[in-house]
Amino acid sequence: MEADGFVRRRRMTADTSGGDAAVAGASAGAEIHWLGGRFWGVSESLVGTLTPRLAAEPELHVGHFYGSQEATDLSEPDYEGLPQGASTSTHMLAGAVAGIMEHCLMFPIDCVKTRMQSLQPEPAARYRNVMDALRQIVRTEGIWRPIRGLNVTAVGAGPAHALYFACYERLKKVLSDIIHPGANSHLANGTAGCVATLLHDAAMNPAEVVKQRMQMYNSPYRGVLDCMRCVWQREGMLAFYRSYTTQLTMNVPFQALHFMTYEYLQELLNPQRQYHPSSHMVSGALAGAIAAAATTPLDVCKTLLNTQESLALDSVSQSGRHISGLGHAFRTVYRLGGLPAYFKGVQARIIYQMPSTAISWSVYEFFKYIITKHQHEKRRIQRDGEK
Repeated sequence: MEADGFVRRRRMTADTSGGDAAVAGASAGAEIHWLGGRFWGVSESLVGTLTPRLAAEPELHVGHFYGSQEATDLSEPDYEGLPQGASTSTHMLAGAVAGIMEHCLMFPIDCVKTRMQSLQPEPAARYRNVMDALRQIVRTEGIWRPIRGLNVTAVGAGPAHALYFACYERLKKVLSDIIHPGANSHLANGTAGCVATLLHDAAMNPAEVVKQRMQMYNSPYRGVLDCMRCVWQREGMLAFYRSYTTQLTMNVPFQALHFMTYEYLQELLNPQRQYHPSSHMVSGALAGAIAAAATTPLDVCKTLLNTQESLALDSVSQSGRHISGLGHAFRTVYRLGGLPAYFKGVQARIIYQMPSTAISWSVYEFFKYIITKHQHEKRRIQRDGEK
């Protein structure tokens, strides 16, 4: 009931700004009600566990959020004011949950993408499209095969996305104030996304190496720990970061395109920057698709560096050696398949990234929303108790 009342107040706020905002507010209200019934109990318990930590950090500055409305409208928190007053732990919690859900829900498609980017696949691992690949993998290798390596991905995604979103939100605010005070800056958004990527990839790259080696057809590893031990013993610690520079070369332009497109679409679809799940989902999906298509050649090279595909090495007479560096990977891809090889798996990559980024932004914005509500309600109760 408390959540429903809060949603009704949000919808009433949207109604006052015109017909389009009213439709968006009604749509948001219906979606919040649907999401709330499923996430609210878990979300409240998660947020509650952070209360001591949040209480020890700077409180939200309500006067800054509401201006002249402070005395008359204390019941409505300013959703987009959150990045200015919320603690870093708020962004890290929302980012970690978003990252884990994104990677876990889309993991089977990620498995297909890795296999379809194989330069020299075995006859049994050649697929016509994404659905054909999923059917063949389940039929010939078992129902659990498409999610092999999910555990290491979840472990890596949590801290990686926590750092990613926290860094992005902070830098976006600081750079926007410098570049274009009082307004949104696409340059600030892109720059913040690029810097956040450095932290994200540093935390995520070892998990990516293990995950992709376990996703390949006829992977020789019994499990995550066996894969880590074998890679460490045979190739050394640097093998876990062999593709780091390639990952950055891919993800820096990817995230720059991703964040700039997302923020631009938010200006069009959600100019008042309220919590509108549908606009977050559409903006995230389109931003992910555009960025994924543009950076597919680099993703193919990254997959080759991570997997060190044996048949590809044999085909270029490099058996017993390793492919190292972006330039070496680019030459190997071209030698094995020409220009079309740079776009192997592009369909699977776009199909993966569209719902992946939509899930990530939707979950992240949802948790920002409920954490803001939780903090605001706590502050209101404290104010009531002082009267």
